[in-house]
Amino acid sequence: MPSDLDGRLSPVERFGRELAACRRDMGLSQRRLAERIGCSPSLVGHVEAGSRNPQLDFAEACDRVVDHSNSDYFVRLYRRIHQSPSGPGWFLRWLEEIEPGATILRIWAPFLIPGLLQTENYARAVFLGHFSTPEAEVEDQVAARMQRQQILSRDNRPELRVLLDEWVLERPIGGSEVMHEQLRHLASVARHRRVTVQLVPYDTACTDGLTSSFVIAELADAPTTVSVDSAGKGEVSAENDLVTLISDRYDRLRTEAHRPGESLARIEEAAERWNKKS
Repeated sequence: MPSDLDGRLSPVERFGRELAACRRDMGLSQRRLAERIGCSPSLVGHVEAGSRNPQLDFAEACDRVVDHSNSDYFVRLYRRIHQSPSGPGWFLRWLEEIEPGATILRIWAPFLIPGLLQTENYARAVFLGHFSTPEAEVEDQVAARMQRQQILSRDNRPELRVLLDEWVLERPIGGSEVMHEQLRHLASVARHRRVTVQLVPYDTACTDGLTSSFVIAELADAPTTVSVDSAGKGEVSAENDLVTLISDRYDRLRTEAHRPGESLARIEEAAERWNKKS
């Protein structure tokens, strides 16, 4: 089955590209697929070309007749097309395909412990601090974040190379007990063989990382892709110029960072300071 992670494809183009690839894998013409779905061949052609938005009934019909390991695959692609651009839709492809398929994740986090390394209580405090988020949705978001972390317990889990601004250890997210628990967890994860955590000193002259957090995902069978946070909707892209820019920023920040052993010691010291405050 196809796995085209080209960040230049729009959601509509992605739906069409996937449908066309699945149809060819099944040895069907557009006319034969249209007969099975119950629509016109021209509609199939327009959807595959990315010139027509598929509707929900069309996506559901595709899932019924097209061979795919995920029974709701085309419905999920349909939802991505119709996701509000001001909501979390920009991150959906990252969560469903890119992050789980990565072999290496290089992370820069200047403000918070990154989501993959957060404890449940820390994540809850983060979401509660988003005043635009209804409290009824907080627990769903916490559960989704914990579910996302399951990629770290797989046999083929990605290698993590994490850079944290040193101030992240001092920011009182959730209070003393939450911070103590979070930093003990961070120290534990940092000892894993496939994880490297380094602190970038708060007094570094390098300002490359002050604008946003970001993640660089290296994949075995797709282009390197970046996720860049912003105060707006953020961005996920495999566009070469952006990937190069973000990779250069990561490399410059890493040259300023403490070594992993020293970073681990500083994390443990910070955890003890929070413990004494609790």
